[in-house]
Order: sequence, then C-alpha cells, then structure tokens
Amino acid sequence: MFSVNVSDTPPEQRILGLDPGLGTMGFGCILAGSAGLKPVDYGVISTPSQHSMPERLQTLHEDLSQLLRQLRPHQVGLEKLFFYKMGNTIAIAQARGVILLTLAQHHLLPVEFTPAQVKQSLTGYGRADKQAVQAAVARELNLPSLPRPDDAADALAIAITVWHHRFS
Repeated sequence: MFSVNVSDTPPEQRILGLDPGLGTMGFGCILAGSAGLKPVDYGVISTPSQHSMPERLQTLHEDLSQLLRQLRPHQVGLEKLFFYKMGNTIAIAQARGVILLTLAQHHLLPVEFTPAQVKQSLTGYGRADKQAVQAAVARELNLPSLPRPDDAADALAIAITVWHHRFS
C-alpha cells in the first residue's frame, strides 16, 4: 500500500518580490510549492514625476496596499538599498520607507537581498548581467519570453531568491 502523508507536502506559498523605486517600483508574485514555481502576476507601480514627493509616496503606499490585499502574499522579498547613483538614493530610500511601513501595516516582514545575492541565486554568478538574470527568471517560471519591464523582471528574480533561500 502506498500513501502520501499530506502533512509532509509543503503548502503552496505566494511570494511577492519588490524592486523599490519612486518613479517605478517593480513587483512580481510567484506561487511556489512542490510542483515548482509559477508566475501569478507581475508589473510595476508608477508615480508621476510631475507630482510632489508627498503625493508620489502616497500613491506608492495606496497602490502597494491594494496590491497586497489582492495578492495576499505569504512572504515578501525586497531589494536592499545597497548602492545607487547619488541623484536618486534619497528618493529610493524614501520609497523604501513607505514600502516597509506598508508591509508592516499588512503584518509582513520582508526578507532583504542585495542585487549581487539575487544574481548569485539565479545564475550562480553575483555579477551576472541583467539579460542573464532575466533569462534565468524566464527559465525558472517557464515563461515563453523574457519578463518585461525590467523592474518587474527584477522583482520576479527577488521572489525566486526568497524561495531559493527558504531553508538557509
């Protein structure tokens, strides 16, 4: 007689990856479980550059809150503020603050990764180029083409990295 103990089968989890930005924040949600990885949804949240900083941050907060209610992720991965061009570091830091607050309001604690950690996780090389990472994302999720836009592809890569690091 053969039986499967259902408690030994890991439940499927929705994992949301976020690539922070003020003008464009990428998001990518995957479903991960014993059957592998499947894309759920991916895209970007954009804020109009002609709006004031407070308005842009409010848009980011409201749109991310709506996305979290819609996708209901179990886990969230977020790119660490590692190094950016000086011109946009402050804006990205402000956007990250809003993202972290919004996640906390939804009782979600993100796992954070540097870009090099994401590249290493997906390609085995921490200095891989964007094309190699996008190809790895497409391969892992069985996508017919490279995911676009780039910010969404980066967010999917972050979500996959969360799954890869679930036992470390």
